[in-house]
Amino acid sequence: MGPHPAVAAIRLAVRRVLHDILIELNRTTSGADDATGATGTPFATGTLAATGTPSAAGPLAAAEVPGSVDQAPGRYSDQVPAQSAARAPHERTAPPVVLVACSGGADSMALASALAFEAPKLGIRAGGVTVDHGLQPGSDLRADEVVLRLRELGLDPVEAVAVTVGREGGPEAAARDARYAALDAAADRHGAAAILLGHTRDDQAETVLLGLARGSGIRSLSGMAAVSGADGRYRRPFLQLDRQTARKACMAQSLPVWDDPHNVDPAYTRSRLRHEGLPALEKALGKGVVEALARTAQLSRDDADALDAWASQAEASVRDATGLLECAKLYALPPAVRRRILRRAAIEAGAPAGSLFARHIEEVDRLITGWRGQGAINLPGRVVAQRQGGRLVIRQG
Repeated sequence: MGPHPAVAAIRLAVRRVLHDILIELNRTTSGADDATGATGTPFATGTLAATGTPSAAGPLAAAEVPGSVDQAPGRYSDQVPAQSAARAPHERTAPPVVLVACSGGADSMALASALAFEAPKLGIRAGGVTVDHGLQPGSDLRADEVVLRLRELGLDPVEAVAVTVGREGGPEAAARDARYAALDAAADRHGAAAILLGHTRDDQAETVLLGLARGSGIRSLSGMAAVSGADGRYRRPFLQLDRQTARKACMAQSLPVWDDPHNVDPAYTRSRLRHEGLPALEKALGKGVVEALARTAQLSRDDADALDAWASQAEASVRDATGLLECAKLYALPPAVRRRILRRAAIEAGAPAGSLFARHIEEVDRLITGWRGQGAINLPGRVVAQRQGGRLVIRQG
């Protein structure tokens, strides 16, 4: 008898991501080997017999087949490639490390259990990190409990990291910044190839609504990326799974979970949206709102990626020989492309990306499209944008 459907679903989602990581590592290593004339793949076990992505057909039925989906070309296999097996033991590199960021909640505990199950079959060393934000009494004890649970799952290395949460950008943004800084440092300490995050489809829907409420552009509506961070460090395997699937997987495996009281605290915007906003939308519009918002995120991300690529290509053509932006050439571009160039220039000048909103870029854009001799525009990070002699100058004030 196979595993509970929820357990099978989370394991398959994690397996797909782990295979993607291995493919990318193999490509990187193959490139290095090509440069030196060596051959082979970096791992002694759990490597790929062929590249490609997993088939969408029959995901749950295949979830428990040890080591493989099947042996057809383009599918995954736990077999050792011949050239890898031929390598002497001293030529094989250490197995890659993949960490899971775990708060102890249902989403991240389900993710940790799936990583612990799938990683060894692929020759991956699985570890975990929990971040103690210090925002609640006894948070250090909670972090210690999470460390014990992760070790019981067989993860290694495992650690708890305490952080100090500032105030910039509000409590939620400050906690997020501190958390990601701690995770980045942990990844560097352990040489991790990736960190898995337990964000679900429900989290994605909330993120889209928050971006919509801020009046942000299409990039905010695209929600969270499945792959993000420097060199694709962060991976989100559960973006196509709902929160209930993760919770059911924990119940099926008798995994203890911790429910963060902040998740039901109405003082936090996301908490109000989760417990009041989304239920109200589903009551008014019917079921399927979460799925529709998640689908909107993906469509928006595709559009945003295309526009970003266009802006990147167009930027060189609107700069003069000294590197300054020429207003007349900027004016000729479509607004969506022009504003991306302006945003990128502001960030390069020192404006914090997280504090640079659509209204800031709109004001700078008026220096191009509605020029009436107006003065300089003040941007976050003490950055100033002004028009001088037909050029747009963006610099530290």
